Amino acid sequence: MTPQELDNLTCLRRARDEIDRNYAEPLDVPTLARTALMSPAHFSRQFRAAYGETPYSYLMTRRIERAMALLRAGASVTDACMAVGCTSLGSFSSRFTEIVGESPRAYRNRGHGAVQAMPACFAKTLTRPTRNTSSRIEEVQGGAAA
Repeated sequence: MTPQELDNLTCLRRARDEIDRNYAEPLDVPTLARTALMSPAHFSRQFRAAYGETPYSYLMTRRIERAMALLRAGASVTDACMAVGCTSLGSFSSRFTEIVGESPRAYRNRGHGAVQAMPACFAKTLTRPTRNTSSRIEEVQGGAAA
């Protein structure tokens, strides 16, 4: 890896950390690009190349991850939606269903005993929403037959 590539990765990591810290705030690509000291178009291309998803997709995945924890704790779907920075309940529900594989209400109402019984570090890793892995989450939570 060249020194320039390492510098770019450092800047991208700064922007990713910004998303992780301030996921509930209104973040957009130009703001994140400024954090990474790049133009918006260059930032989007570099972010996707480095992390495998667009900055917006990464932000929504983090928001859904936090919403899943709130829903497991018993929060209402509306409260979880607003707490993670989403302003449209419909868009939140659609994205949640796309990523997790079930609606927020169905996810909240389903039992989460296995997740609650494991150490938090394992629960966070195993329930992290990632596209096309809803079957893995179901297996961990006891929803799929082995």
